[in-house]
Amino acid sequence: MTALPLPDLTHERVEVITGPRSGLEIVVALHSSTLGPALGGARLWSYPRWSDALGDALRLSAAMTLKNATAGLDAGGGKAVIRMPETGELDAERRRAAFLDLGDAVESFGGRYRTAEDVGSTADDMLVVSERTAHVVGLPDAVGGSGEPAGPTSLGVYESLRATLDEVFGSPEVAGRHITVSGLGQVGSRLAVRLAAEGAVLTVTDVNPAKRDLAAELGATWAMPGTEHLVPGDVLVPAGIGGLLTPDVIASLGVRAVCGPANNPLAERSGAELLAERGILYAPDFVVNAGGVIWLDLEARGVDSRAEIMQRVAGIGDTLRRIYDDARERGILPLIAAEELAADRLARGTSMLAR
Repeated sequence: MTALPLPDLTHERVEVITGPRSGLEIVVALHSSTLGPALGGARLWSYPRWSDALGDALRLSAAMTLKNATAGLDAGGGKAVIRMPETGELDAERRRAAFLDLGDAVESFGGRYRTAEDVGSTADDMLVVSERTAHVVGLPDAVGGSGEPAGPTSLGVYESLRATLDEVFGSPEVAGRHITVSGLGQVGSRLAVRLAAEGAVLTVTDVNPAKRDLAAELGATWAMPGTEHLVPGDVLVPAGIGGLLTPDVIASLGVRAVCGPANNPLAERSGAELLAERGILYAPDFVVNAGGVIWLDLEARGVDSRAEIMQRVAGIGDTLRRIYDDARERGILPLIAAEELAADRLARGTSMLAR
């Protein structure tokens, strides 16, 4: 993970604790509850320093405010981070202890922050959290929860990718397009399988070398991690941890667009301008990756059937098209157009999408 400076503190509340059971550092960041109780996942990850975990939580929670606003949800932005030990491993007992500690931390927010699974955590982990707080969503299907949100997230990314291809090439079809997927986790893997089935020319990579088996199954070319940005093609799909798009990486990109589910893929906000200067279209991440949070929020609220919720998720592509249209007509970056959309929603405090 790229070490980034701490962002400005614009949050309503931030708690940094050492879990009394697990001994692990836990950050819970509530950025905004303007639109309702905040919703954002709990990330379990290894960070070089505790301040890196704090910085990630601050950035991710602020992005959740934008994400939930542009998705039309009555939800604010928040995030939790559990810092893994340096070995990057937890035995079953300590893992359970960590999520019990997280549950207590979430409960201390009195319902203003709802947590869910995220990178490194699972629906089963959220079941442990639920032993200490009711403010958790995305529990396993077996206990009546909404289950794994990676499928809805992947659908939203797919529809965003089609909108991006349409904007750049005049057609949304993925067949024959060279697409590089960086990160083959739950979302990236699902997306790669769908793209391969529809005839895309795929290059893939992941920090886990075992993912080469999936690449072989899909007939995809494997790129060594850290070299994927050098692969010439049509679209780069960042689907791993944030901070991939540093100025040096952007300078060496050989694609026409960047569109993926990774949170905060821009190492610096100015990266959006650098991409535009190189003629590379950037799809704002907090729009592209909103499928999971739409699923989790509406399922928890009992709003609409699952089929109707998935239709809302698919509508992310249309939201991104409107953002592209607005940006093109006004001569501004899509990132700015998306941020203004979120700011307007936050100012009005009302849903911008039809229920």
